[in-house]
Amino acid sequence: MTKTKSEFRPNDFVVYPAHGVGKIISIEEQEIAGLRMELFVISFEKDKMTLRVPTHKALSIGMRQLSSPDIVTKAMTTLKGKAKVKRAMWSRRAQEYEQKINSGDLIAIAEVVRDLHRTDDQREQSYSERQLYEAALERLTREIAAVSGSDEMAAAKQVDEVLVARAA
Repeated sequence: MTKTKSEFRPNDFVVYPAHGVGKIISIEEQEIAGLRMELFVISFEKDKMTLRVPTHKALSIGMRQLSSPDIVTKAMTTLKGKAKVKRAMWSRRAQEYEQKINSGDLIAIAEVVRDLHRTDDQREQSYSERQLYEAALERLTREIAAVSGSDEMAAAKQVDEVLVARAA
């Protein structure tokens, strides 16, 4: 179910792979290097950032609609699974986690949250592990909040309950 550029409209929430959930605030034309271009103007309120994406490039760079409730359910189920931590060096794993986070794929992001989640009685996370975990968690909760129409606090609580129940 891929959307064509004309199916993205102002006020739609979209997922931009490298930045997560944003909202299309308008579609504008600009002249760039002598060429007229139509651009989606996307606001990432939480990051206080605005991005302009050429409409003809939106799909090829992986911009997409919010996940369906079905995908959110699958992501929550993924969180319940057992953490899969490869025996590879941390730098290699960190790179893989980073790629999953920036893929914009909600299930892949849920895998990162699942694999990096620590309970109080587990060993301490390194700074870089915590950074990746928090980035993935934020992406996950923002999209869940946007899909369910709830606020991020409610979505974070929902995710946390799943992770805590898994650890119990």
